[in-house]
Amino acid sequence: MPNLTQYTSYADAQTQCSPAALWALFDGNRNELNIAHECIDRHASAEQAAIILIHADGRDEKLTFREIAEASSRFAHWLQARGIHASDRVAIMLEPSRVFYAALFGAIKLGAVAVPLFTLFGPDGVRARVDDCQPRLLITNAEKAAQTGDVAGVDVIVADASFERELARFPRQFTVKTTADALAIFQYTSGTTRELPEAVKHTQRSIVTLMVAALYGAGLRPGDRFLCPSSPAWGHGLWHGTLAPLALGITTGAYAGKFDAERLLKALHDHAFTNLAAAATHYRMLRISGAAQRYRYHLTKLSFTGEPLDTETAQFVVNNFGIEACSMYGTTEIGVILVSYPGAPDFEVKRGALGKPIPGARVEVQDASGAPCAPGVTGELKVWRHAQWIPTKDLGRIDEAGYFYHAGRADDVIISAGWTMSAVEIEDAMMKHPDVLEAAAIAVPDALRGQVVKAFVVARGGSDAGLAKAIQDQVKNRLSQHEYPRHIEFVRELPKTPAGKLNRKRLREREAAIRESSLPTQ
Repeated sequence: MPNLTQYTSYADAQTQCSPAALWALFDGNRNELNIAHECIDRHASAEQAAIILIHADGRDEKLTFREIAEASSRFAHWLQARGIHASDRVAIMLEPSRVFYAALFGAIKLGAVAVPLFTLFGPDGVRARVDDCQPRLLITNAEKAAQTGDVAGVDVIVADASFERELARFPRQFTVKTTADALAIFQYTSGTTRELPEAVKHTQRSIVTLMVAALYGAGLRPGDRFLCPSSPAWGHGLWHGTLAPLALGITTGAYAGKFDAERLLKALHDHAFTNLAAAATHYRMLRISGAAQRYRYHLTKLSFTGEPLDTETAQFVVNNFGIEACSMYGTTEIGVILVSYPGAPDFEVKRGALGKPIPGARVEVQDASGAPCAPGVTGELKVWRHAQWIPTKDLGRIDEAGYFYHAGRADDVIISAGWTMSAVEIEDAMMKHPDVLEAAAIAVPDALRGQVVKAFVVARGGSDAGLAKAIQDQVKNRLSQHEYPRHIEFVRELPKTPAGKLNRKRLREREAAIRESSLPTQ
């Protein structure tokens, strides 16, 4: 059986990757498997660092595989002592820390279901998710516990120094025995409180299918020094940023606290990370910080996810790190399906493209009737799963060489006077103006054209009518004379989802509320 980590080329990925080869990367089998064992315990014999914690306050902290293995075993015993059983849910609302990893892997060792929650959720956001998954316990810090203490039927545990001392009383080894099909993790997407997405329920065997994205989306290989600053409350930070590298025995960096671009740049320098996977927003913040040239880097592989990388940021990445950033596209519900194979010497990374399908996947751009679109024609991205085409709810197109391109969410299409326009393309054109730091485009009603484009712009320095016209002219010249924002509003910041993605839905809701309030009362 080939060891997939020994291959780096795109051609080998197509011929060597198979379900059997993916299973061969693990100790477990199709009957018995445990994520905590595969990620932590089997690597615990060496004193290698598993996690390098990059704290926002400037501290660095290293946790070895052995330390996490012992701490998580103690946590599993502690859960047992409290009457927690297999399949019980354990919610964890903590920044990356020793206790966070002890709780995450300890719950999974026991066979309970770990439910990571974003630390910036307010009381309503926490309550909505707790009501949905009904955990037995919620592990958090003192500040958040004060906000969530009224959650009915849930024991809220404060992970402070006394709690860690309590854990230390329990044995540092735990016998793991879970089936591959047992539930292991519930993952929530970054939806709003009002429209809570259903939790995506992952089994223990999910770690095996994850390896496709790890090997070909993030380009992970043993020997990498990997860093992912995304929160482990979200799919990218947990699965691609934490579980995948640890399963391959790779030292991985995690970021704790409020994100600071220069803090991340310094960490890249100080710890000689060679592989960085981040959200597109992170790369933009690195560019805007103006601090990139103060440090030296050892990066050989870069990947991004969440949304397309604007042209100016993509060029910044090449100028400062010497390599192209590779797109990794997927959703929490369907996983990663399009990648750009970081580190593959025979794969051309096309700037602006989502890449090509992962090995063995069928992905198409389809029109409204379900027929494949010709190259250059925009349609909906779909993936073949379980003998049917599954919609991603994203628009896209392909080129003659088989590369896929993103054209925005299906609800981000703007149709004006019969013309179909992409919010993503308009935003990218606006971002090319040197005074535009961030931009968002949405459709607003228009009596003559049905819809027109309204742009929200975060500008460098002041803003005036002259800048608005310059932005409009630039979009006209780059796209077409009809495809430009007829209305521009300058704002201090743009709304983001908790995962850091641009939240156009919030802008549409705001505009709708303004229109409704301006209507005459009866």
